[in-house]
Amino acid sequence: MKYTFIKLNLSVFAHYGPHLLFTFVFCCGFELIHNFAVPCRNFLRWLVPCAFILKTMPVYLQYYFWLIAASLSCFLLERLHPWRKQQKVLRKGIWQDLFWLAFNGHFFGLLFAIVAGKLVIGLNSVLYSWGWPVPQDIVLLIAAPLWVQFIVFFLLKDFVEWNIHRMLHNVPWLWEFHKLHHSIRELDWLGNFRFHWGEVIVYKTLSYLPLIILGVDATVLLIIAVLWTFMLNLNHSNIKFNWGPLRYILNSSAMHVWHHDEELHGKGGQNFGQVLSIWDWLFKTAYWPEDEQQPKQLGFANQSRYPKGLIRRLLYPFWKK
Repeated sequence: MKYTFIKLNLSVFAHYGPHLLFTFVFCCGFELIHNFAVPCRNFLRWLVPCAFILKTMPVYLQYYFWLIAASLSCFLLERLHPWRKQQKVLRKGIWQDLFWLAFNGHFFGLLFAIVAGKLVIGLNSVLYSWGWPVPQDIVLLIAAPLWVQFIVFFLLKDFVEWNIHRMLHNVPWLWEFHKLHHSIRELDWLGNFRFHWGEVIVYKTLSYLPLIILGVDATVLLIIAVLWTFMLNLNHSNIKFNWGPLRYILNSSAMHVWHHDEELHGKGGQNFGQVLSIWDWLFKTAYWPEDEQQPKQLGFANQSRYPKGLIRRLLYPFWKK
């Protein structure tokens, strides 16, 4: 099916812009890096109708609007106040990271939502047949004020993801997925999106049950999603900052850069915090030396054996050579 846009105005861009922008980045990046022109064009024909799904939703209620806003904000801050001044804007690996931004931030999210939705329906059918309640019907916080929902969901999500992050470093087969994120040698906000699609499945699967039973309002979910994206972008950015006395509560780029140190400073690593740093301080997994600002080398041991090509990284660790 073909769509002809006779008149392009601001409202059309507001509704479809984020989807078409990700489509453009994905297809151009894929073609430039690996010359897969035909598959990209076919994928584009499938994806464009999806841009119409949210056409009635205000742009400020769409996550993609805030994803772009958060990314542009971090990019501008890096240009105004770069920490590592010698680091180039077009650093090594940036084109591949643009792919991960589009793929992880949009396309795989759509695919995962479709597959996960069908799996949840199947799970609910089984639970109903056994006479058990389905997780999303428990809604522990449905009657609570939005600010209470925000605090509880925020703290639980951060703690659950801190534990999952530790697992990714300490469980050997999970570490194989997480290697992609640690393969970056020059850290900036875009590096936040360099992660394997298998890692997405791990995070979503393990965090589903403890979070879904809270029954949190959709507005709270959007606010937390936006906050998460902005904070994790900042924590990976080429901007030197910390929160002063609040550094024992909130994560920052000055602390998180040590998580990407090639040298491990604890079992499986250090500084596993997402938005909060408090879990690392409480459970003694924090590492933040006072006499050094940043590691000598980012990455992981024996990284030379890790594949550099996009396709091999997509298939890793299922296919190794």
